[in-house]
Amino acid sequence: MSTIQQPSPRSEQNPKMSVILVVEDDRHIADLIRLYLQREGYDVRLADDGREGLRLFGEEHPDLVILDLMLPGLHGRDVCRAIRLRSATPVLMLTALDDERDVIEGLDLGADDYITKPFKPRELVARVRAALRRANGLGAVVQEVVAGNVTLNPRTRTVLVAGQPVDLRAKEFDLLLVLASRPHLVLSRDQLLAQVWGREYDVDTRTIDVHINRLRSRLAESSVEIETVRGIGYRLVPDGED
Repeated sequence: MSTIQQPSPRSEQNPKMSVILVVEDDRHIADLIRLYLQREGYDVRLADDGREGLRLFGEEHPDLVILDLMLPGLHGRDVCRAIRLRSATPVLMLTALDDERDVIEGLDLGADDYITKPFKPRELVARVRAALRRANGLGAVVQEVVAGNVTLNPRTRTVLVAGQPVDLRAKEFDLLLVLASRPHLVLSRDQLLAQVWGREYDVDTRTIDVHINRLRSRLAESSVEIETVRGIGYRLVPDGED
């Protein structure tokens, strides 16, 4: 059985302007990003090195971080790791590197998305909008999702199996949250891609299969089962039974 705990009602208020922290040592690029984001109505803070970025992160509590990978002093991967230790704030990684390993490492550390330099400013803005939309859509509606002996907290992005914490990568968590929120419902690969990655991205459906296999391995000790529905997609069975 899967249950969703709703947050207590709050008085309706106008949403505050989203605060975006840009950690980028190239001032020209940082100013360009700020210009385009401010045109879209975002409140932008700039930091030109990793330590300053972490200081502003702690003070400003931004809604999203745009983080350059190659930073002076404290490397971008270390900044990302430090952010993930304290928050589930979306992180969009900037990189000028062509090495796929650096991109994969950043995503494994918890970055939600990446874009390579040189980039088109409008594409960057679109990715910011999509990341904020996903964060709000996946995390703002419920406080906890419980499926079998698995408990997900969208606000803290933590997972417990029989009360014990399980480490998941960012997209693995999002994928599990979508499945656990709709127990027994068969979801196609295209539906899962749209829910987790957004329709803005050209992601192969095989990406879903890779993440599902990882989830199955990480949840091996749980009571839930992620079943393959041949030719369609996947469904989550909370207690491992049809």
